[in-house]
Amino acid sequence: MSAGPRRPLVHRLLLLLLLLPGACGHGETQGPGERAPEPGAAWPDLQDLEEGLKAVATVSRRYWTLFSCQVWPEDCEEDGEGAAEPLGWNLTQLSQQYLDILTTWYCSLQDCCDSRDCRISNNFTGLKSDLSVRLHGQHLAQELVLRAVRDYVETPRPSGALALSFHGWSGTGKNFVARMLAENLYRDGLKSDCVKVFISMFHFPHPRYVDLYKEKLASQIQETQQRCHQTLFIFDEAEKLHPELLEALGQHLERWAPTSHTAETPRTIFLFLSNLGGNIINEVVLNLLKAGHSREEMTMEHLEPQLRAEIVQSTDSGFGRSRLVKENLIDFFVPFLPLEYRHVKLCARDAFLSQEVLYTEEALEEIARMMVYIPKEEPLFSSQGCKSIAQRINYFLP
Repeated sequence: MSAGPRRPLVHRLLLLLLLLPGACGHGETQGPGERAPEPGAAWPDLQDLEEGLKAVATVSRRYWTLFSCQVWPEDCEEDGEGAAEPLGWNLTQLSQQYLDILTTWYCSLQDCCDSRDCRISNNFTGLKSDLSVRLHGQHLAQELVLRAVRDYVETPRPSGALALSFHGWSGTGKNFVARMLAENLYRDGLKSDCVKVFISMFHFPHPRYVDLYKEKLASQIQETQQRCHQTLFIFDEAEKLHPELLEALGQHLERWAPTSHTAETPRTIFLFLSNLGGNIINEVVLNLLKAGHSREEMTMEHLEPQLRAEIVQSTDSGFGRSRLVKENLIDFFVPFLPLEYRHVKLCARDAFLSQEVLYTEEALEEIARMMVYIPKEEPLFSSQGCKSIAQRINYFLP
């Protein structure tokens, strides 16, 4: 990480710190035989002023050298700065207090840590908590996403990218989980330079420009991977991606062999979010419930084979016929189950809490009753999941 562009700003801050009371040479008591200037006395002549400014600049540069060696030790080693200060200045001779204050302030705004990439946090304790507390009715997604991502990130030398494909009706939590991953894997969440989100009909709306889209997408993936050794790419409305874009993405999901046992292997996670397969997921869940199974007893064995078959056979999308699916480049197809009345109430409760508004059980019940439930003969599932819940609580706000 180059420190060059940061130096002018930090130099000014150091100069201000040096001029604060207690800084070197500021506010010191008079030496023996020195007289205090008379009131109204003239400023020192220009030569004295220049010498004073040069002295302050020298001290500022020395502070900068020590500060930069604390924050960016690799730059200090490369440049050799601070290794041989002519006057022997070191941390014990300078004000450690000023250095600590400045370092703490700067690191609160910038990337200062001992890891290779300070943008990456990989907080799996937080991810596990978010998935178990904030995500409702999705025990399969909770278990599978946490295990798959943690195992991948903690593998010393993965042999390729991790690809997860989220499937289910709108409002069941696919985007919610994608955001949780970004928030817990990266310090800046979805705003991180290591995270890129693509919405099919927004970023790639016109089929006639597919060649341009392919070029730009490849460039963005490459640039992000060069910037970060762990990257996250999210494709919303994946079933609407142009077939040529899907084919182009295949090369980024191919397996590779690490070239060195010592070199750090880059990590890339692809998330594909899709409504594709939502109907078959709902059908399987409904049949299992009618057969006497509890929701929490449902496993991937109940859902994954039928979900995969539905994706492959779909005529509404080229996703199932792409090399991503045909060549098994998708590691896991993650089903998001339809949400029931009780889950809608939990979503309403969370919406009240997020706005720090008190709620009553009657308010939660009323919001849940506003939603449309299907099938008509046995209305069990919210047709919109938890979508629009946040807007509906506006009716209950003071």
